[in-house]
Amino acid sequence: MTRPDPSTILERARSLQGQIISWRREIHQYPELGLETPKTAGLVARVLSALDIEVREKVGGWGVVGLLRGSRNGGAAQEDRDRSRGGPLGSEKPAERTIALRADMDALPVQEETGLPYASKIPGRMHACGHDGHVAMLLGAATLLSEMRDKFRGNVKFIFQPGEEGAGGARLMIEDGALENPKVDMILGAHLGVLWPIKSGQVGTRTGPTMAASDRFTITVHGKGGHGATPHLTVDPIVVASEIVLALQTIVSREVSPVAPAVLTVGVIEAGTANNVIPEDCVMKGTVRYLDKRLAEFIPRRIEEISMGIARAMRAEVEVDYRYGYPPVVNDPAVTEFLRKSAASIVGPENVVVLDEPTMGGEDMAYYLERVPGTFFAIGSGTPENGTAYPHHHPKFNIDEGVLHLGAAVFAEACLEFLCD
Repeated sequence: MTRPDPSTILERARSLQGQIISWRREIHQYPELGLETPKTAGLVARVLSALDIEVREKVGGWGVVGLLRGSRNGGAAQEDRDRSRGGPLGSEKPAERTIALRADMDALPVQEETGLPYASKIPGRMHACGHDGHVAMLLGAATLLSEMRDKFRGNVKFIFQPGEEGAGGARLMIEDGALENPKVDMILGAHLGVLWPIKSGQVGTRTGPTMAASDRFTITVHGKGGHGATPHLTVDPIVVASEIVLALQTIVSREVSPVAPAVLTVGVIEAGTANNVIPEDCVMKGTVRYLDKRLAEFIPRRIEEISMGIARAMRAEVEVDYRYGYPPVVNDPAVTEFLRKSAASIVGPENVVVLDEPTMGGEDMAYYLERVPGTFFAIGSGTPENGTAYPHHHPKFNIDEGVLHLGAAVFAEACLEFLCD
């Protein structure tokens, strides 16, 4: 049997558009935060089970992994031919390959202001980053591929993960075996919205570093409090902290190569309770972003050296607490090129664009890409005309639902291209 033509896949995906949008809206109304996503996970498990897909629940917490096994069996002779010809990644093709598709399920602690009829029913929570659409697209892809299981050999894993927004759900799912049994050979993930300036319905790809690491730090300056009228009898931690903030900016501007993008931002300074009192302590909190993994050791070391040096010179003491977050998202060149071709078959070559620049936002898709060749791509879903051009995490964020079936079709086409003879 030959695999379905991309036009057939797109036509079937278009017929599922109403169902995909319905899934998205149901999830949107009941957003869940962090690692606690039981309602969304329950919906996902029910849909996958109804499609006769093997389901493993509570992976790394509330994660769900679906396993769809192709029903074609080529036998030993076919396996020998497969090994001899190699696959799209340039390596020998094993007897049974597995491709994984990933979607994140968690929402944000944001009060929704869209006024939509299917707006969040839970105060202070909102799907303001498109994860509801990611889940719906992946359920659409699962539907498409379940109908075509007789067309391919090998496996498709559907990874639905909680806790992308800071909780590191990807790492927990990997530790709980999401990429094993069977072992994943390639992984794909997509992000809706306006992270990159692409038009609604376009697919954006980039090889190499695509999103930044997202670390955080806390610096606590311990001084000596006193009356604001007698500063000479104190050690003012606010003044010390001010010197540290200014000096930290020179790490990026004078110590990191200008062709290696990095960001160091102090977003919080907390100290004092009265206008005429010098406090004992001052706390600063900030974030560090970088694309070059070699900076993961350099920047924290320099933050500590600069902070301690200034504090010592100004008679204060300092504590530095640096926490590593997500590593950079680094897309495999061969898989990215493979995805570009699959996407072009669905949306047309003119709608597959190369992302000129990375973004300094972070994503825990990075953990999967550290272990498995893969790529994380963008699907444009924002237009000013229909009110879907607000940035991620905005209380009025929304997506153009008309692109959801395209995402499902791109995922399905890539899987069939990878697994079909």
